[in-house]
Amino acid sequence: MHDFAYLRPRSTGEAVQLLVRHQPGARYFAGGTTLFDLMKLGVEAPATVIDITRIEGLGRIDASDRTELRIGALAAMSDVAEHAVVLREFPALSESLWKAASQQLRNMATVGGNLLQRTRCAYFRGGPEFACNKRVPGSGCAAIGGANRGHAVLGGSEACVAIYPGDMAIALAAFDAVVDTVSPRGERTVAVRELHREPGATPHLETVLATDELIVRIRIPRGPVGRASTYHKIRDRESYAFALASAAVALHIRGNRVADARIALGGVATRPWRATEAERSLVGLPLTRAAARRAAELAFAGAKPLEHNAFKVALGIETVTDALMLAKDRN
Repeated sequence: MHDFAYLRPRSTGEAVQLLVRHQPGARYFAGGTTLFDLMKLGVEAPATVIDITRIEGLGRIDASDRTELRIGALAAMSDVAEHAVVLREFPALSESLWKAASQQLRNMATVGGNLLQRTRCAYFRGGPEFACNKRVPGSGCAAIGGANRGHAVLGGSEACVAIYPGDMAIALAAFDAVVDTVSPRGERTVAVRELHREPGATPHLETVLATDELIVRIRIPRGPVGRASTYHKIRDRESYAFALASAAVALHIRGNRVADARIALGGVATRPWRATEAERSLVGLPLTRAAARRAAELAFAGAKPLEHNAFKVALGIETVTDALMLAKDRN
């Protein structure tokens, strides 16, 4: 890695000021599991690293409000996964965290950093000999005509087909979670399902956040729909692998009919993907396996598979179908 300056603010205000002062080329650092990896690969080369781990309160998990659960951006993935309220009211979130990485990484990685992790596309991480519009805008996309087994069938463009690799964001999108941010312009709130951009013609712009914006917390609405939920992840091997297809599903069933349904997809799209048409197809009906499969097929109706990843459509349909039936059993 190259040399860089290291700064350690003690408040969010100081952190934002330091980032502005040292732009361009400054990056926030929390757990480091994403940033340092990218620095070693030469994808990121910040001149200044701003360590925000000393900022008080950003690691707190607050369940005192009956209407929402508040999770500080510096909370460790393992702490969130094990929290009693998360286990009881948002099991899909806990499962998404447990299935995301090794225990060592979960102990180090923060939820804010996990939300903003970048793609694992081999061409993006492989170095300058590979064309990649995320790394070098305008250079092309080697994956479209190359080895694209692990790439997106939803949300891709002629400029990029790299998947969003995370698990936690899929569950958060299903639960209508939001993130609170701070910047020199003040505070704002962004829905998790709107946080990540589809690549379009500008795949290097991966989120709607400004370069001087810092995520400080995640907030999840509390209610009956979260308790009957699951995160179903299919991968090449059981541990430490990214999803080929995944689904975060939450249900609220009254009597024997679906009153509310949430379906979010991972491993198949360029961003966390809410399947709203599939959700609507279930409301008001008994949840049979046939109804679950119809919803799953709707979730993939707009899929555009590439040469090597057409299997993801059939796999994704089965994943969503199974996830819906697993969530039904928790009602």
